[in-house]
Amino acid sequence: MSILTILFILLVISRAAEAQRRLSNITLGSSLTPHSTWPSSSGVYAFGFFPQHVNSYAIGIFLPDKTVVWTANRDSVPTVPDDVVSLRLSTEGRLILRRRQGQDEDSFDHPTNTLLPGQRLPPGKEIFSSASDTDYGRGIFRLKMQTDGFLVQYPINTLDIHPYAYYAQPPNGAVNVSLNLDSDGRLYQLNGSFPLRNITNGGFPTQGYVNLMRLDVGGIFRVYSLSLGNLTMTRRWSSTDDECAPKGFCGINSFCILMDSVPVCQCIPGFVSVQADNHTAGCSRSFSVQGCPEINDRLKYDMRRVDNTEWEDNSYETMFTSEEECSKACLDDCNCETAFYKDGQCKKQRLPLRFGRRSLDSSNMAFVRFSTTVVPDTGGDSDSKIVTKKERRIDILIIGIVIMSIGVLALLVSVFFAHQKRKDYSKISKDDGANYVEGISLQVFTFEHLSEATNNFKEELGRGASGTVFKGVLQNGQKMVAVKRLEKEFAQGEIEFQTELKTIGKMYHRNLVRLLGYCFDGDNKLLVFEYMSNGSLADILFNQEERPSWEERVEIARDISRGILYLHQECETQIIHCIKPQNILMDENWRAKISDFGLAKLLKQDQTNTYTGIRGTKGYVAPEWYQKQAITVKADVYSFGVMLLEIICCRKCVDWNRSEDEAILEEWVYDCYATGKIGNLVGDEMVEERKVERMVKIGIWCVQYDPSLRPTMKKVLLMLEGTVEIPMPPSPNSFLSSI
Repeated sequence: MSILTILFILLVISRAAEAQRRLSNITLGSSLTPHSTWPSSSGVYAFGFFPQHVNSYAIGIFLPDKTVVWTANRDSVPTVPDDVVSLRLSTEGRLILRRRQGQDEDSFDHPTNTLLPGQRLPPGKEIFSSASDTDYGRGIFRLKMQTDGFLVQYPINTLDIHPYAYYAQPPNGAVNVSLNLDSDGRLYQLNGSFPLRNITNGGFPTQGYVNLMRLDVGGIFRVYSLSLGNLTMTRRWSSTDDECAPKGFCGINSFCILMDSVPVCQCIPGFVSVQADNHTAGCSRSFSVQGCPEINDRLKYDMRRVDNTEWEDNSYETMFTSEEECSKACLDDCNCETAFYKDGQCKKQRLPLRFGRRSLDSSNMAFVRFSTTVVPDTGGDSDSKIVTKKERRIDILIIGIVIMSIGVLALLVSVFFAHQKRKDYSKISKDDGANYVEGISLQVFTFEHLSEATNNFKEELGRGASGTVFKGVLQNGQKMVAVKRLEKEFAQGEIEFQTELKTIGKMYHRNLVRLLGYCFDGDNKLLVFEYMSNGSLADILFNQEERPSWEERVEIARDISRGILYLHQECETQIIHCIKPQNILMDENWRAKISDFGLAKLLKQDQTNTYTGIRGTKGYVAPEWYQKQAITVKADVYSFGVMLLEIICCRKCVDWNRSEDEAILEEWVYDCYATGKIGNLVGDEMVEERKVERMVKIGIWCVQYDPSLRPTMKKVLLMLEGTVEIPMPPSPNSFLSSI
């Protein structure tokens, strides 16, 4: 490498103008050892050895925070200290790595994964991501400045064609375009010497900062600023915010989904991860395949559906049919291992699947062949994996005998427990049978039984608008329950009681408190629920000493949204609940469950809204309740949004002990969001700001004054799970300010 090139390494990359004026005193014949470097004249950059893997080194240029911006021989094996004698600048101006087993020469022809101020990516050249954050060898993504003027991102080992691109900047008719970076972070394209387009506007600080562009390990190229004062790296711009966008982020037979904006790789049905800590390794079958099966062997396979996914299209046959026929057609074709279906079009395909990700188009789906007779693939010769027909008959016979034995045993146990149950409830009066509510399977209790179970209603757990809840013990002290005793004036309404009972008794969801039984004895009307050992969300959320962690709060929010979604869309009778932290209860596993359906407004299946008076607790009540407008499920979205903001900030929605600016939670949250002070919402708690901002945006959308602007609970859950993008929300009261 010439002496002019080595000067370029150490000087030009720091600042183009400064490099023209200053020279670094590196004498020909100088050398470096694995523990020394050559600094640039600015002191910002250094050239020499840096750690790579365990007990080995690589050679390159790096910043004061050890960020590597160029790597020599990045695809070769890293050097081992004992093998290296020196890195020498020869008298001929060449850079030579002297090893005990020979020597290598190197050059600085073009960037590796980073553009520094003053550098450019010429037409026809490309940069590659690193293999990992600690391995600076060539990774799996590339950014190419094509000779046709397109700036395009591809996975490695693919053709430069549209189906493989996941980012493209068009040339506007220009060719032979270069990619350039200015010192202020402006990333732009030049057509010769003519500025063509700004990709970023730049304007980032330069005094005490170094701005650079890097193609990250995950396949997204970004502009960063390094503060030379505290050596912190700040992300200034990204080519995309969707970290599942890079094709190939997940290995074969797996697809990428976003969980709270973090990309996670998930295997298709019947497959398991090859390496749990390596998302690029992909997934392999958890069952063995015996080749093309006979027609009768089709029973050993089934098709598993994978919704909302998209993949590389390498199909060998396309047909137009229904979803069911598409699945059957692949199952009947022994060459078909998966089928893609969308809008009546069915495409058959073989494995492996590549470039999988969660699709934004809900009509995309895939069907994957899945073995219903799982035979573990333990390796060895293929002959040893073949199960003969005789062996299968023996297996079926053994399984049949086992199933028959289990059936007989289960019958005997059922008879025993039925006899015991008849004995245990012999105290129930003959009239109780007449009070059984048709259509639901609930246990019937006498008032005396529940009075005894609650020790004459001694230990109160909480009060609601419709009644008081007491702690009880059943089954000889083995089972804890919560007994809700309806208030007398409410209990006089037999219709209301029957309505609530029929509704709750038919519902079951992991995020709803389960109704176990009831008592219907004149004015004494009681409901028996499963016992929630960890109290209400309000008990833990507003306890500053023992409040849950950020991740626990996020999971609580997801639990609640799943429960509300069930009430809105999945249960037989649609319910508007008017939730608040006091009726969100926590079980022994700290799972959130919705309780207290005494406030629920029941709707008929074909009814989408209702007109009614104000119900619920002030602060959680949607504006339409006060306006006497039609009440829809969007009223619950508002209540959830208020509670989500409480979950984020661990404070009540209205707190007059705070300053006037902070008293109303939703107004304070939006002010912090609009002014970039998101960190104020979580105080001293260490939480990534992007995670807080994402949750805040969801909350602000939910508390919009106009119900039509609020998302559905299904959309809310998708946003909480990180599977959809969240646009910038308007001010919650923007509708009011415009009238």
